Amino acid sequence: MNNEVVMQTAGTLHGQLQRGLGRAARRAADTPGAGEYVFDCIRRDPRWDRQCEERGLYYARLMVDLELPAGPVAEHLFDPADQADGDEWRVQLALDVLVELVRLSRREAAVPLRRYAEEGTHWFDALDALAELGDPALAGGLDALVADRCDESTLDCLVAGAAGARGAVIESWAARQPRIADALAKRRAAGRPRRPGGGATVRGGRAERTEAELLDLARRRDDGAVAAIFELGRRRAPGLLDLAEELLPQRPGRWGGAVCRALREYGPEALPRARAWAATHGGCAGIGLRILARHGTRQDIPLLMNELHGALERRDWGDAAGPIEGLGRLRAGESVPLLKDAWSESAYSYLRPRVLTALTRTAPHTAESFTVEGLWDCEEGVREVAVRTAPVTAETRIRMQRLHHDAAEDPGVRATAASRLL
Repeated sequence: MNNEVVMQTAGTLHGQLQRGLGRAARRAADTPGAGEYVFDCIRRDPRWDRQCEERGLYYARLMVDLELPAGPVAEHLFDPADQADGDEWRVQLALDVLVELVRLSRREAAVPLRRYAEEGTHWFDALDALAELGDPALAGGLDALVADRCDESTLDCLVAGAAGARGAVIESWAARQPRIADALAKRRAAGRPRRPGGGATVRGGRAERTEAELLDLARRRDDGAVAAIFELGRRRAPGLLDLAEELLPQRPGRWGGAVCRALREYGPEALPRARAWAATHGGCAGIGLRILARHGTRQDIPLLMNELHGALERRDWGDAAGPIEGLGRLRAGESVPLLKDAWSESAYSYLRPRVLTALTRTAPHTAESFTVEGLWDCEEGVREVAVRTAPVTAETRIRMQRLHHDAAEDPGVRATAASRLL
């Protein structure tokens, strides 16, 4: 089976389904063949960043609305490629969809989940999904498999977070398997809070050091360097800006990450240097843009506009995030055409909550149609903004009622939908 992803154009139903857009979910029921597009998206995971983007609930809802069977999803799980394809993400979206189908009361979707836990290459992911569903009846009888297959680290990972509904499944396994019970007991013991040690003394020592001493510590790139960098940021020390110019072009791993984190909290005092960094496109350009997005003024709109335009032309959706946030915060009306393009064209659905927030700030009237569409979006963050800002009409009221009563929906979205319906 060929699982290579070819992104279709954003004007087609297939392309919109790949991107997880609400407009596709709204028109799918009236389009012949939409179900095959949904299955294609599940088989060929179209996400630009699979660690961040959400699609499972989106495609599961479409399967419910279109009355699609779970069989083709199961067939993808058990395709011969499961044994030959080394891609660890090959089945992840299919497993996510089956989990969400169970949450949407399609309990027959648990059958292929259980079978894949028993027979599939990525069996642990299916086990973890069954535990997350929190229903011991669906996970019953798998305790022996867990005890036999999981090594110590894998078992510790599985029992981690064994609280609430997930805890009920883990405890049901532990009641039958002493090895699981021991792992659960160790995990809970390790999670107990400990008495604070001598950290207060160390922190006090950093606070008493001079800026020059802290800069010297930061340049050593050892365990104490990160703490020194954060202390420089807390003080808003000018030397931190010089340190950034010294370290960031070298891409120094976690120390560079610490510098960026400290600078993000530095405040408007960093703006003159950030403008220079962003304009030169050197090693500090990235953090310069993030500072402008967070603290810039209207004089920075042209630069942010130029960066957003370039990112959209390159289809570099990650680079578009900072400029979008900054232009939204500054309520830059001139950015609306670019924001609308980013909404429709981006293959990175995780970008859309930022886009919708920016649109609602810069052009509330224009944003209305996007907030309505957002009620059907694949991203929880988009739905959260949408239920808070979409106009209440006959259509949106029905959708908000569904979101409010949907047990698979995020609790925050459900609560906001309920408050809008009062």
